[in-house]
Amino acid sequence: MAIVVQKYGGTSVGDVDRMKRVADRVARTHRAGNQVVVVVSAMGKTTDGLVTMAQRISERPPERELDILLTSGERISMSLLAMALHDREVPAKSFTGSQAGIITDAVHGRARIVDITPGRVQDALDQGNVVIVAGFQGVSQDTKDITTLGRGGSDTTAVALAAALKADVCEIYTDVDGVFTADPRIVTTAEKISYVSYEEMLEMAAQGAKVLQVRSVEFGRNHNVRIHVRSSFSFSDGTWVGPEEDSVEDAIISGVAHDTSEAKLTIQQVPDRPGVASRLFSALADDNINIDMIVQNVSADGRTDISFTLPRGDCDKARAVLDPLCHEIGAVGVRVDNDIGKVSLVGAGMKTHPGVAAKMFGALSAAGVNIEMISTSTIRVSVVVAGDQVETAVQAVHAAFGLGADGLPEVAE
Repeated sequence: MAIVVQKYGGTSVGDVDRMKRVADRVARTHRAGNQVVVVVSAMGKTTDGLVTMAQRISERPPERELDILLTSGERISMSLLAMALHDREVPAKSFTGSQAGIITDAVHGRARIVDITPGRVQDALDQGNVVIVAGFQGVSQDTKDITTLGRGGSDTTAVALAAALKADVCEIYTDVDGVFTADPRIVTTAEKISYVSYEEMLEMAAQGAKVLQVRSVEFGRNHNVRIHVRSSFSFSDGTWVGPEEDSVEDAIISGVAHDTSEAKLTIQQVPDRPGVASRLFSALADDNINIDMIVQNVSADGRTDISFTLPRGDCDKARAVLDPLCHEIGAVGVRVDNDIGKVSLVGAGMKTHPGVAAKMFGALSAAGVNIEMISTSTIRVSVVVAGDQVETAVQAVHAAFGLGADGLPEVAE
């Protein structure tokens, strides 16, 4: 008997009718002879509504209380889906993250899973039940407080449970058909990718592709979980995520990802001496502020500018950390640019094909897009551009490499 973990996002369970369709799909999987675990997100924009309500009550809601509030959305979803399954004569039990054994650290708002103890889940499966688990949440092993895993945390819940239960597959259901060569809303010729490696998916997710959350892909890679990203509105195959295969080498580039949720922060006129950069970024790390791309300018007269990108929502917190530090170390101050975007080209094949970066930069230049920052890995090239040039950049790069319906991936010149 196969164990199948299914995750349904907020759009898939957005209203009562969609919840019923999910129940039909889950019932079909159960009746096919599988043991089924379902992870659900909050319905539609429930989480956004709860955040707005909290902000109207308090300018700075206590993180512990905010986590307790936000986890209520997933509890609503899990209960309603269990009711729908019972109406279809499918036995079902729902569990919160803590009841399902999702053990985390004590960081509210972006907790990390440190252990899975799915004893109650396995017992319920063995009794013939469909098990429904509230995504996005767990319980701290130290404080015993309820925690949330951050945006996209339901993906992480699903893959982590699949790993712990040694599931045959983890199906991530969304409102799209799979992973595409670019955002179809920007590039109309973008096409669905049938198979993508863990490493490529990690890069695409980290660079803005919103189909899968980064930590969920890390779990999949570390525990060899087969992930299938597919639409909850059809029964067609989506995109499989797994180990790198020989066939992956045929496609130099898998896709173009973009992210408009970051800001660029520049620390101006930093004294160029040993230990200063360490002091600045250690302070940011101590406050759990994630940094992405970093660029330090050439020193002039013993001073330099240091620029980096970070989530836009962390800008105020970063400034609160850096403003007093700038005064202490003798830097001039901090400048924030919220109007930026990141565009990334991802593909395992670029490891063995020189000229990819040059071709990307040439395409951007021809499209009149100015590059502000550059970052690379063995399978990725990322650039920061002005916010109003992101769509142009994505379209230009996608076309230059012949991705999607407008051509087959071609060798970099």
